[in-house]
Amino acid sequence: QVQLVESGGGLVQPGGSLRLSCAASGRTFSIDYMGWFRQAPGKEREFVAAVNWIGRSTYYNINSVKGRFTISRDNAKNTLYLQMNSLKPEDTAVYYCAAKTTGSAAVVLTTAYDYWGQGTQVTVSS
Repeated sequence: QVQLVESGGGLVQPGGSLRLSCAASGRTFSIDYMGWFRQAPGKEREFVAAVNWIGRSTYYNINSVKGRFTISRDNAKNTLYLQMNSLKPEDTAVYYCAAKTTGSAAVVLTTAYDYWGQGTQVTVSS
């Protein structure tokens, strides 16, 4: 089992920045990839970014966050981060971190992940 706890969400004005954190515990040695997803009211959960837990490979939803968001991880702290800059009202959503431990499914798919955090609300509004 892997436990994930997100933090860092909140209310921010358009153009502002936030950094989300996701602390992982439990069988963290089994993690292959970790990712961030988001879900706005009335919409499906959407891929944001992912990172290989051991290597350096990163993946982004180019259409919505590329160039504004940066995913990173600190293996010593078992923590995943999402630095969000130039935030827009359309970035408003509940943000979830997720851990992928098995399988070859593409990291952009929600079904590829085995464990999920409880989510943290990000609201971008003036």
